[in-house]
Amino acid sequence: MSAVGQLGATAPPPAGKPQRSGRRLTAYLLLLPGGLWLLLFFAVPLVSLLAASLYDPNGSIETGFAMTWHWQNFVDAMADYARPFGRSLWYALLTTALCLLIGYPLAYAIAIKAGRWKNLMLALVIAPFFTSFLIRTLSWKLLLSDNGFVVDFLQTIRILGPDGRLLATTAAVVTGLVYNFLPFMVLPLYASLERIDRRLIEAGGDLFAGPFTTFRTVTLPLSMPGVVAGTLLTFIPAAGDYINAQLLGTPKQRMIGNDIQRLFAAGAYPTAAALSVTLMAAIVVLVLFYVRRAGTEDLV
Repeated sequence: MSAVGQLGATAPPPAGKPQRSGRRLTAYLLLLPGGLWLLLFFAVPLVSLLAASLYDPNGSIETGFAMTWHWQNFVDAMADYARPFGRSLWYALLTTALCLLIGYPLAYAIAIKAGRWKNLMLALVIAPFFTSFLIRTLSWKLLLSDNGFVVDFLQTIRILGPDGRLLATTAAVVTGLVYNFLPFMVLPLYASLERIDRRLIEAGGDLFAGPFTTFRTVTLPLSMPGVVAGTLLTFIPAAGDYINAQLLGTPKQRMIGNDIQRLFAAGAYPTAAALSVTLMAAIVVLVLFYVRRAGTEDLV
């Protein structure tokens, strides 16, 4: 064997392979805490909820629930609770639309026009998070009460009649939802608008486009990732909310979250779990459809 062959036979392996293996191991170790967290607090509860939705509905907390793969739970649940289910989706959609109409100009003003007031305005947007969700909703109950100054003012300017009221109405529930979830719309929109290169907006003006045309063809398409993220962060929790309907509405405005909470408290686990799984499935389908439509038409 030649000297070159002997050197080749005894040459050490390339130094890059062990380094790459070490980097992969480090990456897996870094992912391990998050993976365990998702397994324990997402995957396991989800499987437990799916299993509970198939229990025998004739069971109870005292006697236990037998796993009978009772798929009829889903049919019965939707037959009994179709109206609050649809109402929840409608309230969530209306809340998302109102948050977008209010939040986009606010996010635009903070990102583009605020200047040295930007940090203060952002602090005001997130300030409600320093107060409990429940306390914020109870505050709206006081503001919209029949003896509150809001109703008095609207009655004075003849928008409400002498016996008109705001509390215990659909308007009150949607108002509470919009107030509580508005920051979830504003912050993603602000982050998306903040990254837009201002020279692109200026170029629209240089090409003799008016402000509206520049916004429609430049600003809005570039901010669509924030629109998609904000609408998802608003719609998903709003669809499952029950605090606003419970405190600001009546049984006529109850949402599916109210029924799920009541059924779980009463020990009707199969029906409550079936409603929960159905709600999650409906939200996933709507989200996937929306993201696909937004991704193929608006984001490209």
